[in-house]
Amino acid sequence: MGDGDFRDDAKLDPSQVEDMRGRSGVGMPFPGGLAAGGGGVGVIVAIVLALLFGTNVLGGGGGLGGGLGNLEEQIAGQGVNAPAGNVDACKTGKQANENEDCRIVGYVNSIQKYWSSQLVGDYKLAKTYFFDGQIQTGCGVATSDVGPFYCPADKRVYVDLGFFDQLRSQFGAQGGPTAQAYVLAHEYGHHVQDLLGILDKIGGDRKGPTSAAVRSELQADCFAGVWAANAAETGYLNPLSEADIADALDAAAAVGDDRVQKEFQGHVNRESWTHGSSAQRQQWFTTGYRTGRPDACDTFSGSI
Repeated sequence: MGDGDFRDDAKLDPSQVEDMRGRSGVGMPFPGGLAAGGGGVGVIVAIVLALLFGTNVLGGGGGLGGGLGNLEEQIAGQGVNAPAGNVDACKTGKQANENEDCRIVGYVNSIQKYWSSQLVGDYKLAKTYFFDGQIQTGCGVATSDVGPFYCPADKRVYVDLGFFDQLRSQFGAQGGPTAQAYVLAHEYGHHVQDLLGILDKIGGDRKGPTSAAVRSELQADCFAGVWAANAAETGYLNPLSEADIADALDAAAAVGDDRVQKEFQGHVNRESWTHGSSAQRQQWFTTGYRTGRPDACDTFSGSI
């Protein structure tokens, strides 16, 4: 592990994470949830990646992605389930250095502490939900195959921790701890966009290399870089090392539209992009990291 380890004496707040593994079935009541059509429809790796790190991937709630209903003709994928843990026991940074569940809790705590300091009085804590198999959300029913996502309708982040294994084994990323942090910081970047009203501006402009959808995803990458630059100041982590940042950049490249399309389709179609190229995703994360300022993340003006 690198310099970006958690400080042993850091105090974690496990209340910001809810562990639904083993009890996250479709039929389970979910506070404020609105069940959507297409529940239980799996997606092939290429589709997962096309939607990866998107917001509102299930449709409804005013976010980015299309509904699962329009994926019904795709080949069903196989989700990777993670065993349930005990996140309530995650109390210290030392535990975060020793246990993956606690590490995720620590990252969530650090990310939210940073944004609380930037949006003073306006930031609202958003829980991260661990699940396996499938779960009912405010944006509809999600399966593990969808990948990590943020749902604007209920203002929650959802992640099957098995995805981080897939990031390494199927998507070709190194998958170090900071890659996990990048994924989470990106999703919370969407939460920040939601609070600021940025997601409401997407409308129907959801595809193409300069679309509002791509610009919003690149901004979330930039916000992730901004958090990384300020992570140590939140009191949870030691300063991130060059190796830590390399892990984050590697993960960003692994989910670029061009790399995904070339790997799984054999060709690149820029007009169907929803998240931006590998180079763009790395560029905007780097912009956020080097400046450490959210105002450097204006992806909606000029070229990207």
